[in-house]
Amino acid sequence: MGYIENLRKLVGHRPLIFVGSVVIVVDEEGKILLQQRKFPAGAWGIPGGLMELGESTEDVARRELFEETSLHVDELTLINVYSGPEHFIRAANGDEFYVVTTAYYAENAIGDLVVDQAESITFKYFSPHELPENIVKSHKNILDEFLLKHYKFLSAVK
Repeated sequence: MGYIENLRKLVGHRPLIFVGSVVIVVDEEGKILLQQRKFPAGAWGIPGGLMELGESTEDVARRELFEETSLHVDELTLINVYSGPEHFIRAANGDEFYVVTTAYYAENAIGDLVVDQAESITFKYFSPHELPENIVKSHKNILDEFLLKHYKFLSAVK
């Protein structure tokens, strides 16, 4: 049992603050890896998750990416840190929390993509011009900032 599960045993569904990380993976063709999630059901998002005790935000990004995809990344580049009232979540089970999310991007992930069926429906690489409609709102904001300020392939990918 992890840190969050243990904490929930103590506080129930009351609002908490959690720290998490996501990592946008860009392949050699400039396509962006997205995860079709089981929660929210069928929505697309960026691979990532919540911090465990003793981890850095970089550790979280790498661990969650590996757990969800079996992909490894070495170099992470910071996009931004996101927090505030718009990052409040009420889970289906009634748990409430605010998330402080550190977003990174990485190029050239290593390994073979394997879908963790516990959290994911599938993964797919998308051209920035063909992103799916139903992206988790907070992740859409991260993707928009990434494409505006960090994406190097935009003029090359059609």
